Amino acid sequence: MAQQIHIIEDDVAFGKMLTSFLERKGFQVSVSLTGESARKTLAENNFDLLITDLQLPDDSGLELLEYSQSVSPKTKVILMTGYAEVDTAVKAIKKGALDYISKPFRPEELLMIIEEGFQNTAFSEKISSEISASETIEKRQINLPKTNSEKPIFVVGISETSKKFNEYLKLVGPTDMCVLIQGESGTGKEVAAKAIHKYSSRRDQNFIAVDCGAIPKEIAASEFFGHLKGSFTGAINDKKGHFEAANGGTLFLDEVGNLSYENQIQLLRALQERRIKPVGSNTEIDVDVRILSATNEDLLKAVSEGKFREDLYHRLNEFSIHIPSLHERKEDLFLFIEYFLAEANASLGKDVLGLSKEVEKAFKYYAWPGNLRELKNVIKRSVLLTNSSLIPLEVIPHEVLFSEKVKKETVDFSKESNEKQLILNALKEADFNKTKAAKLLNITRKTLYNKLKYYEIEL
Repeated sequence: MAQQIHIIEDDVAFGKMLTSFLERKGFQVSVSLTGESARKTLAENNFDLLITDLQLPDDSGLELLEYSQSVSPKTKVILMTGYAEVDTAVKAIKKGALDYISKPFRPEELLMIIEEGFQNTAFSEKISSEISASETIEKRQINLPKTNSEKPIFVVGISETSKKFNEYLKLVGPTDMCVLIQGESGTGKEVAAKAIHKYSSRRDQNFIAVDCGAIPKEIAASEFFGHLKGSFTGAINDKKGHFEAANGGTLFLDEVGNLSYENQIQLLRALQERRIKPVGSNTEIDVDVRILSATNEDLLKAVSEGKFREDLYHRLNEFSIHIPSLHERKEDLFLFIEYFLAEANASLGKDVLGLSKEVEKAFKYYAWPGNLRELKNVIKRSVLLTNSSLIPLEVIPHEVLFSEKVKKETVDFSKESNEKQLILNALKEADFNKTKAAKLLNITRKTLYNKLKYYEIEL
C-alpha cells in the first residue's frame, strides 16, 4: 500500500506542485489549506507523514506538530519554513520532528528527506538518544560542504573531459548569455548552473531553481509570475513568482522540455519583453533575470516534432554546454566518491574513512547509469549502514554488485596479488609516471599512493 502523506500549505499553487510531484513518486497525497482543516483531517485519518508549513494564517507548524503527536503518535512530521532559523529547527527536532526544510526548495530535496526518514527511523531514534537536538543542528550547519571560497561547489575533476567542461563554465559564467545545459539524468545540471551563477556578476543575487516537470500546466503562470489574492479559487494571499524572486539574479529552469506549449509561449513573452504580469493583476513588472535551463531530452527533435517552440529554443540556447556522464569521465570517479563520502559523514554524523577493497573494485566496474545522483545516493546509504571505518561489501546495493561487468571483472581482480600486479603493470605502461598510472587504473593519485604504501611498492 502506498504511503500516505498529508500536506498543510496555504499557498495553493505550491501545494498542488508538491502533490503532483509526490503522487508521481507513488505516494498518496492530500492537502489542507488551513490549520483548522488540518486538525480535523488529522483527527479522522492516519497518515505516514505530515508536511506542514511553519507559518500558517490561523496556526503554527510547531503547534500542529504537537497536535499530530497527540492524535497520531506514529505519524512523522517535516516542517517547511522560509525563515531557516536555527532556534526554530532546534525546537522542531526537540519536539519530535523528523526534519525541516527551508524554502525555497526543490521537490527532489524534500523527496530525499522523506525517503531517508522512512528508511531510517531506527537510526534517527538512536542519534536522538545520543546527542541533543541543538547539537544535531549545529553539527549539520558546521560540517556540511560550503558554497563559498572555503570549498568548491562542485568537484573540478582531473579528466580531460571534465577540464574542458569546467573551462566552458568559466568562459560563459561572466557573460549574461542564456545557457542551455544538456546531459544525462543525474549528471549534476543544477550544480553546473550554480557554478555559472557563481562565476557571474550576479553571484550576490538570488539563484532560483525551478523543476519545470513538477509544475502542473494549470498553475505554471502563477508559479512563474505570481498572483494576487483572490485572483482564482484558493488564492488566499498575494504570491511572488519565480521571475520576481530571481530579479537581479539567475533563474534556473530544470527539465525545461516538460513545459506545455501554452507555458512555452508565456515564458517566451517574459524573456522577450523582460516584463511579467502576475495572475489577476493589470500591472506589469520589469524584471532583470538571467536564464539558465537544462534538459536530458533532445530539444531539437522536440522542435522538429512541434512539441517545443523553435523561437524559445533559440532564445534559451545562446550558448550550450554538455555535461559529461560519469562513464565519460571515469578518471574522476574516486574524486567524487571522496567528496560524497565527506558530505555523507557530515550529514549523518558518521566518520567512515573510505571504501573496502572489494567495494572499490565493484564501484570501479559498475556503469553508474544514474550518474552522480546514483553515486551520491549509494554512498550516503552505504555510510548510513556502515558500522566500521571502511564501507563493506554487504551494504552495497544489489544492482551495483551484480551488474554483468562487475561479475565478469571481479573474478580476475579479487585477490590482493592480482591488484598488486595490476598496479605494477600500470606503472610500467606509464613509464612509472604515477599520475598516468592512476588514470590507467581509474583511481585518484591519492588512492594510488595509499596502495603503493599498502603493497610496499617502492619506485
